[in-house]
Amino acid sequence: MTSQVWLPIPPEEIEGLPAGPRYLFWDGGDDGDQPFPGDPAECAVYVVPYMKRLSVRVGPLEHLTNVRVIQTLTAGVDDITERLSVIPPGVRLCNARGVHETSTAELALTLTLAALRGIPEFVRAQQEERWVGGFHPALADKNVLIVGYGPIGAAIEDRLTPFEVARVARIARSQRTTARGLVHPITDVLSLLPEADVVILCTPLTETTRGLVDADFLGRMKDGALLVNVARGAVVDTDALLAELERGRITAALDVTDPEPLPPGHPLWQAPGVLISPHVGGPSSAFLPRAKRLLVDQLTRYVNQEPLRNVILTTGPGAAGDTGR
Repeated sequence: MTSQVWLPIPPEEIEGLPAGPRYLFWDGGDDGDQPFPGDPAECAVYVVPYMKRLSVRVGPLEHLTNVRVIQTLTAGVDDITERLSVIPPGVRLCNARGVHETSTAELALTLTLAALRGIPEFVRAQQEERWVGGFHPALADKNVLIVGYGPIGAAIEDRLTPFEVARVARIARSQRTTARGLVHPITDVLSLLPEADVVILCTPLTETTRGLVDADFLGRMKDGALLVNVARGAVVDTDALLAELERGRITAALDVTDPEPLPPGHPLWQAPGVLISPHVGGPSSAFLPRAKRLLVDQLTRYVNQEPLRNVILTTGPGAAGDTGR
């Protein structure tokens, strides 16, 4: 049987792909109507198209009867893990750790600074040719809480360091110690919230983190605090967030929302104190070279029967893996 590898980047544009597999280009097409590039039963490695509709990304899964590796180009893999029942046993699911840290951390810092320093207000004033001065909060001397301290969370802290923040607290699935200090377990999050001026969410979406930021979570945030979400929209209870925003007690900067895309007329668009970007944490000029490097490395490992990087889980009874940050 031919060992096909389905790539969402034309293979001729990726230098260094190992010889052996038959590389086929498939990204679903602009409208999601691109036919499969070959027999799905012969696909051994499926690289999930990036920034395509959910129906496109998961569409081939039930047809890939002999697939051995599913490689996403995203840090989160919740769209795949929610459909494990249609994937054969023994398939290694790998994420794109190492691809998005730089870009997502950069956007997290951008949203934080823009929200604190009143940039949206300045943009509106510029459009109306109004000169609007005044004092705004600085990031300096603030306490920052990072919820989801994996590679992206660590990259965010790297970028916070020059801004003279007072303190960084870190939350992950379980407690550990890093070179920078203690990482608290997720069970400590509510006790840490009252001291945080800025709360940055970069946790993966799992059953544990879905709806994590609910009314209780938000209610424990200090008055005037800023919530920044570069994780997944469903980590936040949108109705609970709207209630706090309407009260004017906290502000928010959101790269992701629930629902997403945020439909016209949704109250979150016009809520006071909110800055919204359209899920652009990953797609930047930093994405493509890092994605290509990851694919070359992974496929070289696959061809040489070496351990793959970033294995989140292996499908089958009792499928388990590192799904947290």
